[in-house]
Amino acid sequence: MRNILQALQRLVQEAAVAANAEKRALGIVSSIKRIMDVGVCSLYLVDDKGGLFMAATEGLQLDCVGSIRLELDEGLVGLIGRSQHPLNVQQASKHPNYRYFPKSGEQHFDSFLGAPVVHEGKLVGVLVVEQIADRKFSDDEESFLITAAAHLGSLRASDFEVQTHASDQEVDALPSQEKGRGVSVKGIAASAGIGIGKVVLLEGTKDLMLLKDSETDDVEAELALFENALTRVEADLTEGRERLKESLSEDVAEMFDIYAMMIRSAGFIGSIQKSIRERMSAVSALRKTVAQQVDKFQSMEDDYLRSRAEDVLNLGNKIYAHLSQKRQLDLPEGKPIVLVGSLISITDIAAYSSSSLAGIVSSDGSSLSHTAVLAKALGVPAVVGVRDVLELPEGEDIIVDGYQGEVHANPSDIVRSGFEELLHSETSLKAELAKLKELPAVTPDGVRVKLYANTGLMADISPGLANGAEGVGLYRSEIPFIVSDSFPSEDEQIQTYRKVLSSYASSSVCMRTLDAGGDKPLPYYEVSEENPALGWRGVRFTMDHTGIFMTQIRAMLRASEGIDNLSIMLPMISGVEEVEYCLRQIDDAIAQLKGEGFKLKRPLVGIMAEVPAVVAILPYLKGKVDFVSIGSNDMTQYILAVDRGNSHVTRLYDYLHPAVIDTVNEVVKRSQAIGVPVSVCGEMAADPCAAVLLLGMGLETLSMVAFSIPRMKWLIRTIPQQEAQKQLELARASSRPAETRARLEVFLREYELGELLRS
Repeated sequence: MRNILQALQRLVQEAAVAANAEKRALGIVSSIKRIMDVGVCSLYLVDDKGGLFMAATEGLQLDCVGSIRLELDEGLVGLIGRSQHPLNVQQASKHPNYRYFPKSGEQHFDSFLGAPVVHEGKLVGVLVVEQIADRKFSDDEESFLITAAAHLGSLRASDFEVQTHASDQEVDALPSQEKGRGVSVKGIAASAGIGIGKVVLLEGTKDLMLLKDSETDDVEAELALFENALTRVEADLTEGRERLKESLSEDVAEMFDIYAMMIRSAGFIGSIQKSIRERMSAVSALRKTVAQQVDKFQSMEDDYLRSRAEDVLNLGNKIYAHLSQKRQLDLPEGKPIVLVGSLISITDIAAYSSSSLAGIVSSDGSSLSHTAVLAKALGVPAVVGVRDVLELPEGEDIIVDGYQGEVHANPSDIVRSGFEELLHSETSLKAELAKLKELPAVTPDGVRVKLYANTGLMADISPGLANGAEGVGLYRSEIPFIVSDSFPSEDEQIQTYRKVLSSYASSSVCMRTLDAGGDKPLPYYEVSEENPALGWRGVRFTMDHTGIFMTQIRAMLRASEGIDNLSIMLPMISGVEEVEYCLRQIDDAIAQLKGEGFKLKRPLVGIMAEVPAVVAILPYLKGKVDFVSIGSNDMTQYILAVDRGNSHVTRLYDYLHPAVIDTVNEVVKRSQAIGVPVSVCGEMAADPCAAVLLLGMGLETLSMVAFSIPRMKWLIRTIPQQEAQKQLELARASSRPAETRARLEVFLREYELGELLRS
């Protein structure tokens, strides 16, 4: 029982990376049996009827797996499940709850110890160890099993979705066309839509990070090998850009240039070359540098910036593929395909014809990655974060549900038929929504709402314009800083900002000033804080770095010269003095530039309402700010004290919570009272249920991901504001977010807007 912590960490890590649920369960029991040196370890899981079935065992007869089942009032295992309390019994056969299964061979093991596995307050299963010796397990052994069960509970419940196994007779009784069908797994929706096609499995997409370090005796050969791999990846990027140029606008195609810039950055190449010169092999040097950069991005709390880690990992995998000369798969001729892998890069996507690409599925990844952006731009459904996906055989029929974030492998005829109907319905809906593109978002009772797009990558621009965005409600200016090796110069920033501003030349573009700091550390300027969410970020960071702030403001102003559509938004405002400081800096920058001969108009300047303290200071900002934009994501986290990226508490994150609804409503009222327009630029704006409430509050502008704009326009043009106001009052009178959402879903269906609930 030595090194318990290390043993537990290794156990959970091994479980997390297991290829599928069955292997995960078997790995768990095998490891615990070995660590505790016992005769038996078994894992029972809760099935869809609320009972417990044996999912894996090491030490009992293998045919027990899937066939032994207990209700929560049966046996010692059922007792643990019902009470959710550990049980340590010296002579199990004499316990009143003991139940014997003849085929198990369990009669040889009398010492019994079991602990419940609980995930987010719900029973997932029961972990059991048994020993032949007539003894009671020690306190240390009991503590270990309880701790192991607690660690396993930290995994997602879906990680344990092992299926019970029907008997041979039951399988033979099934209709032949239904055998082995109906495998469905849950992931994260990354690009909406329905895709039906054949699996093309991309191999080796995660191998790099699993490799052990190795050394070289020929430094020059390794340097040459690395340079050759870089050249080949650059060729892939150029070829991919060229192949997709007819399908993508220039700004989306520029993603390939961003990747090329990243791999040729001095910091990336220099770090790898330095390690090679220290006698590390090219592959090991690549893995080391990629791991360092991935760690930096993953330490960021902002979802958008954290997803950049996936870009780095994708690039590392592409370089590694050329270093190791991994094969590329050929396109199945004449068949719609779905790319499947652990990570799928933009070059993987570009390797296939967009007309034949029906979907994308990956076991890792983020809905905010470049891959997701490209999938959205191409109109390809994508689901990421799907465990067990790499077990699918190539050529398997597969359905990608980019609305619900689900994947259905080898679907039954009934399931396939249902999704084919959805696909037809989706195509028809898109055609109808496309007719709304040039129409304003006006309610039946005459209330006008502006619909803007959120962006941060040049690749986001084209989808926004294509979906009828009336401007940019949130431009995340961190990206030029993140992809650079140092703080970008004024001229470098101007080039980026000018492209965005000119793309929306006749509309407003709201640029948020640098929101970096403790929770979003820059790769070249690390900050260590115990609680970064409450630390040195947003204007707090830029107020302490006047030079950086002034350079960015000057770049924004110069980029807007002659276009004059810039608005500047200040993040993480919690005090009046912060606003006053930033306004002085902006006025100073304008004066400087006018003195240098630039012809500028003073931009509108507003704040983000994301810290609850903003509610109290809004009355004091009259005459100081030109607009207020509610960042509903951070606002919700701060009000509920919930980090939505923390799997332990993410279920508590809900912007339909009465505290969030009341706070957002109060921000709207107080903003209107000081005569400034107010908008929402978080996920709340794109949620149909929440959008009804925002409409009822009198929001004048909603900013969201481009895909959601046509759907929100349909909603606004269908629902009178007076009816939305009634729903707002009902929501404010409710204490339960789930009840509020259920009521709003019924309301949307009454207006024949039920299809929006799939998005």
